[in-house]
Amino acid sequence: MDVPTWVWWTTIVVTMAILIFDVVIIGRRPHEPSMKEVSTYLSVYVGLAIVFGIGVWVFAGHQYGTEFFAGWLTEYSLSVDNLFIFIIILGKFAVPKEYQQTALMVGIVLALVMRGIFIGVGAAAINQFSWVFYLFGAFLIYTAVKLFKEAREDDDDGDYEEPRIVRWAENNLPATKEYHGAKIWVKENGKRLVTPMFIVMLALGMTDLLFALDSIPAIYGLTKEPYLVLTANIFALMGLRQLYFLIGGLLQRLIFLGFGLSVLLGFIGVKLVFHAMHENEIPFINGGEPIEWAPEIPTLLSLGVIIAILAVTTVASLVVSKRRGETVSVGSGGDGDGDGKGTAPTG
Repeated sequence: MDVPTWVWWTTIVVTMAILIFDVVIIGRRPHEPSMKEVSTYLSVYVGLAIVFGIGVWVFAGHQYGTEFFAGWLTEYSLSVDNLFIFIIILGKFAVPKEYQQTALMVGIVLALVMRGIFIGVGAAAINQFSWVFYLFGAFLIYTAVKLFKEAREDDDDGDYEEPRIVRWAENNLPATKEYHGAKIWVKENGKRLVTPMFIVMLALGMTDLLFALDSIPAIYGLTKEPYLVLTANIFALMGLRQLYFLIGGLLQRLIFLGFGLSVLLGFIGVKLVFHAMHENEIPFINGGEPIEWAPEIPTLLSLGVIIAILAVTTVASLVVSKRRGETVSVGSGGDGDGDGKGTAPTG
């Protein structure tokens, strides 16, 4: 796929413009968004992704169009899993509801920047070393098994462990105990102090970076085009904030999400291993020759499998959770008193 330089720069500039617009709007009027507002924004982002995918299909061919949609759906489904952790983080730090949008927005911007670096490194590795697909595939299969075990054990999301850099920031940076609106630092008695909002944004950004360790290899199993990898991530992350407010409470009903994602990652991991075998150059494997019997799984089939996995996971989760009579708690943590000065937990 020959992507002109001006297309790359146009994509980056448009993405930055949308993010800046979002940040400015939220910054000027912090509030807890209504269902109508988040539904409208989410519809726009999803619509833009679909239009973009159709454009790729028309101008670059159905193969690349299929790859984009497969990658976008995979990144979006993995992003839904992120929302569970986001709810825990915002609840743990008691972020006032009217400032949760700001925290999520900055966290997403940090994630986009860091994922961009990951994508570049991944592309360079793939171009230089074909055997990297073995590593990607093995890692995804390992992650799939680990996720499946956690789902079977009904692992409590409350056991979320903060990244080390977040713990370091909490323990070493001079900080206030109260929120000061959406500010990440303030001056008190002539000293510059960070606020709990800074720690929250750092936690959100670093947590999403950890999730990228799964999602970036996964999407490279569906497309080898860095441009499609980048745009799929952009569209998946840009609607994540609205998705958080729209289905935050309903996430509790997706009881089989862990199983579905484990199957999804396992499938892509096997696809990557087959691809590595098909293009094998490692001397001690088949004498450094390609393994001809290793099948290449078509992208169109991959897209069908991804849609089927997500559909079965969602329907089964909603049906079973309804039968169990599980109650859906709408909303997330925060003191919600509207004064913009919630108190973060000290422990």
